Amino acid sequence: MKTLTLSALLCAMMALTRAAVLPDAEAGNWTDSFTPRESHVVKRSASCSEVWTAFDGRCFLYVPRSMSWAAAERNCMSMGGHLASVHNIQEYREIQSLILRATQNQGLAWIGGSDAQQDGVWFWSDGKPFSFSYWCPREPNNTGGRQNCLQINHSDKKCWDDMQCDWQLPSVCVRNGC
Repeated sequence: MKTLTLSALLCAMMALTRAAVLPDAEAGNWTDSFTPRESHVVKRSASCSEVWTAFDGRCFLYVPRSMSWAAAERNCMSMGGHLASVHNIQEYREIQSLILRATQNQGLAWIGGSDAQQDGVWFWSDGKPFSFSYWCPREPNNTGGRQNCLQINHSDKKCWDDMQCDWQLPSVCVRNGC
């Protein structure tokens, strides 16, 4: 039991250490990254550290710092994850609840969907199948031919919208348990 606890603590410390520095894509230099709160306590149920929220075998983290989609993905990767993929309505509602708990608002945020590789063919940045979606009516519409990244909580319907990837938004990361 001590070995399991020690392993979980070590995993959490490594994840927080990787999150300490984020390359700032827009400025071309290194800056301090968002560090949620200093803690090395581990939830045993899904091997998520305290700053991550366990749901359905995966760990989710809301990152309030506004970044471009690419910078947000790189930030998630620095913590051992990716921008969140969503596979059913329950996961989407959990992500919305996570944002609501952190901000008392259901504001816009990046998740890991992109069709930058080929217009109209959506992929998740974590490589999972894009088999569930919650698009707003008449979305994705690729307005101006430049909307290749997926933002959530759009409009009063709190649905998905394609958006220009260089917009600065908070984000939601996901990773498998350590």
